Amino acid sequence: MIEKPDFSFETKAMAEGLWPVAGMDEAGRGPLAGPVVAAAVILDPANIPDGLDDSKRLNHLQREALFLKILGSALGVSMASVSAEGIDGSNILRASLEAMRRALAGLPIQAKLALADGRDVPPGLLCEGRALIKGDQRSQSIAAASIVAKVMRDRMMCGCGSHHERYGFEVHMGYATVRHRTAIEAHGPVARLHRASFAPFRLGGVEVVEEESFGLE
Repeated sequence: MIEKPDFSFETKAMAEGLWPVAGMDEAGRGPLAGPVVAAAVILDPANIPDGLDDSKRLNHLQREALFLKILGSALGVSMASVSAEGIDGSNILRASLEAMRRALAGLPIQAKLALADGRDVPPGLLCEGRALIKGDQRSQSIAAASIVAKVMRDRMMCGCGSHHERYGFEVHMGYATVRHRTAIEAHGPVARLHRASFAPFRLGGVEVVEEESFGLE
């Protein structure tokens, strides 16, 4: 049985006097193109949307529906991104952490605790930060952030697809699919959109197919 994220980390923090609690996550660490996008979400404990989960365990329609529910119910939602050029200028880990820091700073209310998905707490936070490995599968606040980040990034890449029709960004979202690699071979990289520091024909050694693209992070 697959365990679903809950609100226990947030409830414990509230008992410690740490409220509001923001969940933070990012989307787009692995692609060959496009920005890395992060979100920070402060859920309303009295109005948590049903079905929150790691965005990778949801399909496109489920993410879109939950995205709207999160925006309509959360106490605060903020998004931020770091461009492909920003990623190339540092590295993807630093860029991901910076995007999360920016997202947290953009919340309409100040969090007292930020829960970050992964092993690292972004530097420069305005409040206490805690890292949760697989946090998007454990914390509803982080799960909500993962959904917001993924939906926003997908929408951005669909926009890129309308401007660069030969690459199919609206299908693969910048990941190293066969279609994407073939387009790069035929037409070359797109300036300021493709990540020059990424090897164009591999993605962590894992073959990626078109049908999986909507679930990828």
